[in-house]
Amino acid sequence: MDLRNNRAAAGLLAAAAALLALAVSAPARADTVTDWNATAMAALTAPAPTGAGQAPHVATIHLAMVHGAVYDAVNAIDRRYQPYLAAPRAKRWYSKDAAAATAAYRVLASLPSMPQVTLASAYASSLAGIPPGKAKDGGIAVGEAAAQAMLAARADDGRFGPFRFSAGTGLGEWRPVLPAFGNDPSAWVKDVTPFMIGSASDFRSGGPNALSKRKYAKEFAEVKELGALDSSQRSEDQTAMSRFWAEGPAIWTRIVHQLSARHGLSIADNARLFAMTYLTGADALIACWDDKAAWSFWRPITAIREAGSDGNRWTDPDPNWLPLINTPPYPDHPSGLACVIAAMAETARDFFGTDRMEYSATSAMITRSFSRFSEAPDEVVDARVYSGIHFRTADEDGARIGEQVARWRKARFFRAGGGHR
Repeated sequence: MDLRNNRAAAGLLAAAAALLALAVSAPARADTVTDWNATAMAALTAPAPTGAGQAPHVATIHLAMVHGAVYDAVNAIDRRYQPYLAAPRAKRWYSKDAAAATAAYRVLASLPSMPQVTLASAYASSLAGIPPGKAKDGGIAVGEAAAQAMLAARADDGRFGPFRFSAGTGLGEWRPVLPAFGNDPSAWVKDVTPFMIGSASDFRSGGPNALSKRKYAKEFAEVKELGALDSSQRSEDQTAMSRFWAEGPAIWTRIVHQLSARHGLSIADNARLFAMTYLTGADALIACWDDKAAWSFWRPITAIREAGSDGNRWTDPDPNWLPLINTPPYPDHPSGLACVIAAMAETARDFFGTDRMEYSATSAMITRSFSRFSEAPDEVVDARVYSGIHFRTADEDGARIGEQVARWRKARFFRAGGGHR
């Protein structure tokens, strides 16, 4: 892989990540689907009052709702693939742009803490570019119907529930850590009704390594040495990939925009690609958070600082150890980023029919380039170890969950042929 600008100042990382999460790089060729994806990203992730300030795992669920509705609206007119939820009655000459904009707007506007004035302005701008007439009116009606179907399906779906991860004090048990000692306020993601898979627990992993095992000690030593803030063994490239992936799944959104523009995808193809990406990613994250709650395993920072009492003769404590990247406020196993990137990369491979694909992205002033879809999740597995925030088994099991969810979706959803599934 090519690597440029591989020295990023740590103090600039948070600011760069925040800005990049709000703005999807503008593609050379945009359409209503990609435009509304950028609008949705900004509305969902920007801090209040300009947006809802949602965490990546929450925003991905809401992007799945938006793009699932957009897909059903556009596909009802295009008719090449099976619908996700609904196939509203539509004429082939109805405006796909009006349908996509209406579906996206109606779903987004229904969500809490949305910037309603900004969204209404974006919707008005979208419709203003469409000539008045029956095609426009028909597209609006189809978009309304698709949005209502999505909102009805997601009513009482477990979002915003009371669940929080239990903070333990025993060996191997997760507990809040430096720097903020936070407990994920969106831990309820584990209880959200999946979009496609039957049950999140069907994708449960085998769990973390037992503290007494040699494999645990091996992974302990790896993250302790290579993931330390002051590591002398981590290479510049390993540090760069850690800082690059710290931004999270917003990186993959920019990659999807890049691929869409390069391949000149139609509005119908974009509707399908973005829906597949976010619906698969959302289900992978739901399964991942279910797995996190099941195992509630401690993070490396806790394990390394408390290794003196873990009962493993191959581990040595370091009470002052710190990771390269700040530890997120939820359990170690499995890795959420590995889950979602693996799911989305596998989805891209399905959509384009090949693993071979040139693409790149920039985050935290670091650009990384890839030649296969499978390279990105493989790199995430390594990067989260080098970041000091995951044991390798957590990353590998996360990637495995994401791939399994994508394969499940491939066999059942977004297949060629009109009509209902």
